[in-house]
Amino acid sequence: MTAVCASEQVDLVAGLGADRVVDRTTTDFTTDSQRYDLVFDAVGKCSFPQCRSLLKPRGVWASTDMGPLSQNPLLVLVTRFSRGRRVLFPFPRIDREMVEYLKRLVESGQFTPVVDRTYPLGEIVEAYRYVETQQKIGNVVVTVAGAG
Repeated sequence: MTAVCASEQVDLVAGLGADRVVDRTTTDFTTDSQRYDLVFDAVGKCSFPQCRSLLKPRGVWASTDMGPLSQNPLLVLVTRFSRGRRVLFPFPRIDREMVEYLKRLVESGQFTPVVDRTYPLGEIVEAYRYVETQQKIGNVVVTVAGAG
């Protein structure tokens, strides 16, 4: 697995298990000579056209972001029947079963979420403002008193 991040997060990302880490502040990852089965943009910082050349002939590009002009859901339809590179727009299943599965992964140590900051529910506006700065590293957690 190859991960792309800023200089400040290289050690963190390597510690999470990436086989290779590309520093996006010093290297244009879109010019990488390596080809991938899957390119997953977890933070919505790139587009399918930018990453298309990184994909193997039947590779898949996925993003958690709608993309420029909300193009990603449309690209799913356009590339769906392609014999070549395709776009996937993940619609996560968030139900009790999935939450319990994630809980088991965390408790077993198989998954370690990165938590940047934690805010009480009363400070949700501040939490949202912090997320909007696009400076967060990992997740921002909002705690609800009495939950758990």
